[in-house]
Amino acid sequence: MILQALTLKNYRLHKSTNLKFSNKLNYILGGNGQGKTTILEAIYSLCTTKNFNQVNDSDVVNFEEKFFEVEGTFKDLTEHNIRLFFDANVNKKSYFIDSKQIYKASSVIGEFPLVALTPADHSITQGTPSERRRFVDSIISQASHAYLDILLDYKKTLKQRSSLLAKIKESRDNELLKQLDVWTETLVKYGAELVKHRFDFIREFNSYVVDAYSEIMGNKEKPHIVYNFLGSDNKENIEDRFYEELQNIKNVEIIRAKNLVGPHRDDFVFYINDYDLRKFGSQGQHKTFQIALRFGQFFYMKDKLNRKPIFLMDDIFGELDTFRAYQISNYLKKIGQAFITMTDFSRLEKIDRDEADLLVEVKQGSAAYAG
Repeated sequence: MILQALTLKNYRLHKSTNLKFSNKLNYILGGNGQGKTTILEAIYSLCTTKNFNQVNDSDVVNFEEKFFEVEGTFKDLTEHNIRLFFDANVNKKSYFIDSKQIYKASSVIGEFPLVALTPADHSITQGTPSERRRFVDSIISQASHAYLDILLDYKKTLKQRSSLLAKIKESRDNELLKQLDVWTETLVKYGAELVKHRFDFIREFNSYVVDAYSEIMGNKEKPHIVYNFLGSDNKENIEDRFYEELQNIKNVEIIRAKNLVGPHRDDFVFYINDYDLRKFGSQGQHKTFQIALRFGQFFYMKDKLNRKPIFLMDDIFGELDTFRAYQISNYLKKIGQAFITMTDFSRLEKIDRDEADLLVEVKQGSAAYAG
């Protein structure tokens, strides 16, 4: 999939920006606070309907304006025009594909697959388990609508069951306890399916991460991801084990009015040469692992969807030494089209660029093609 053109109106600093892109590497250059990352933010919003900085849409509108609009032309087997419009007067966002309004954000996920490598990715390897679950869920959801549907059903069940646990804590009503049994069975049904999908995903995804890591660092180090459910990597009898554990902690869940067991509390452990990355990894190893995860995601999704995702890379080169920067710039050529922001112009001298690559310079929300 190729993003051919992008238009921004009243989007942060960009009052009116129109860009046509190369189908190779697009380097977006500019100092801090000039609006370069905003271009990636807009692309992300077109592909997902969401903001990758998780800010309110009203905060994105250009100062003293009442709306923003983002429009992009994507070409795959066919050409699609995507338009995102936000009206600050009524605090409403509208999303259109080929002039047809889309009302459910979940129906867009995976239609315009996307991979975003940003400085915030440090939270995947160094942050909480929820960050790692979010990373895994985002990949599988883009590659499989079946998984996305199960995930949404599971989250709804969690919400309903949590509310019921709170009521039981207050009343100890026997009828409510019977309802809890029903919601427990539903939780096990959807939860077990999520767990099976995650096991299958990690088994496949490990080879993609190994390949990506070796492209950057050679074969000196070998990464590996481990996923366990209830202390085991065994896919057998997941439903029975899940249900049994819920029965064992039933009273504790009622006392705390909280769902204490399930895939919403799982973690994924990252290893380098059999050493736990979180405990023993250097900053360089963390950064390389984060980059390998995103490149692995790209090639995994490419194979699963038989389409190339949009690849965004925000201000990553500034954190890399010369060796890693050169290795990654070479690796990017295997991706095809990518959008890369950079603050330091001198870094361009250390990157292997082709004539087909595009340079865009951004100053105070104004974008111009550079030499």
